Amino acid sequence: MNPLPALTLVPTPIGNLEDITLRAIRVLREADTILAEDTRTSGILLKHLQINKPLQSYHAFNEHHALAQIIKRMQTGERFALVSDAGTPAISDPGFLLVRECLKHELSVECLPGPTAFVPALVKSGLPSDRFVFEGFLPVKKGRQTRLQALATESRTMVFYESPHRLNKTLEQFVGIFGAERQASVSRELTKMFEETRNDTLINLLAHYTTKPAKGEIVLIVEGSE
Repeated sequence: MNPLPALTLVPTPIGNLEDITLRAIRVLREADTILAEDTRTSGILLKHLQINKPLQSYHAFNEHHALAQIIKRMQTGERFALVSDAGTPAISDPGFLLVRECLKHELSVECLPGPTAFVPALVKSGLPSDRFVFEGFLPVKKGRQTRLQALATESRTMVFYESPHRLNKTLEQFVGIFGAERQASVSRELTKMFEETRNDTLINLLAHYTTKPAKGEIVLIVEGSE
């Protein structure tokens, strides 16, 4: 058998705990240390899975500082699993810097397949999914209008992540940049009890969520330009 990789990125459920894979459970059990975006959130999952492993905090605010020490530990043979609060690490979550540093030091990296919020949202939108562009979270302030203007003529289906309290503002900006009648989809609470997807024009979605504010994590899918 091949030796265990120094780092394995392990996708975790975005809501429904049944979405964890058998392979992910095995890898978490075999890891020496689990790097977690939020140890409290990951601790709940590990307790549910009856896995007792050392947890180390690894998130956007400490990843630069933690890199060197983690790499040194890997070089001595310690094996790490990286999890985010939900979904696949490094997709709008910490992970990219660690993967790049591992490859720089010729340490092996593995990424398991598993939950990612935008995939079910894209498929359920009914918009073309053969070619799409993933934009993740737009800049909150600086660079936001520049990014949106650059996407005004994008012909591929566009995928965005958004928080519920910024959804209406974002839809309002999309109406102004992409046009009121552009088809779009809003998915929230994916895989959870109150999962909902609404497919409509941007202007109609804005009207709906203005009167009925959204709750939960949001994935926005927007039709590409003709």
